[in-house]
Amino acid sequence: MESKMAILERRDVNSVAYLHMNAPERLNALSDEMLAALQIEFDALKTDTSARAVVLSGEGKAFCAGHDLKQMTAGRQAEDGGKAYFKDLFDRCARMMLTVQSLPQPVIAQVHGIATAAGCQLVATCDMAVAAEGTRFGVNGVNIGLFCSTPMVALSRNIQRKKAFEMLTTGSFIPADEAEALGLINHVVPQDQLAAKSTELAETVARKLGAAVKIGKQAFYQQATMTTAEAYAYTGDVMVENMLYRDTEEGISAFLEKRDPDWTQ
Repeated sequence: MESKMAILERRDVNSVAYLHMNAPERLNALSDEMLAALQIEFDALKTDTSARAVVLSGEGKAFCAGHDLKQMTAGRQAEDGGKAYFKDLFDRCARMMLTVQSLPQPVIAQVHGIATAAGCQLVATCDMAVAAEGTRFGVNGVNIGLFCSTPMVALSRNIQRKKAFEMLTTGSFIPADEAEALGLINHVVPQDQLAAKSTELAETVARKLGAAVKIGKQAFYQQATMTTAEAYAYTGDVMVENMLYRDTEEGISAFLEKRDPDWTQ
């Protein structure tokens, strides 16, 4: 299966959906068009049982440079100074980010060049991330007088508070190795190994029982907002549900019998 949009490309290989942002002249900014294209593809993936993992990458010299400042400047020309446009823009962006984490498939960001502002938010929102050596990450809106409040939500849920606050208030970049140490990304690899590493990670996930990964991803984000006692009660129920799957029974039997599982999902 392969479908293409002017600004976003998709190809499916070995149960992995590869989404490629294709607006290099704008550093793959989250323009109105890019947000719409991403939302369409992510919405389609919600019910796509053929895709078991997703890799998100960008064309050109940057992964994503955040929101499209030219469009934002144009939006300010409205009679209300842009208030309605900006509210709608950030609502649409938030919806897209929330959709990423609501998908049944794990989403892996394949990052190179820079990931800044809402682009850094997108990396932090993805379930996992692989970056090329030399990649830089920042939430730099403060440098132009716009505090990265919405990117802060995802960033502060990935890395230590004080480091997140430093990035937000100084507008400085961090290199890929520091992003890995802080937990923003999973792996740093040479540029020429970036695609291969992302594919390896995605295909490893895609070989697992899709139903188990789906219920586990949902539980991962749900329990994170709970108290410890609430989280144990909730995840205990999740494990009971998971144990009752026919394919989980088959997986356990296959392990004990030292054979490959015959999964139906």
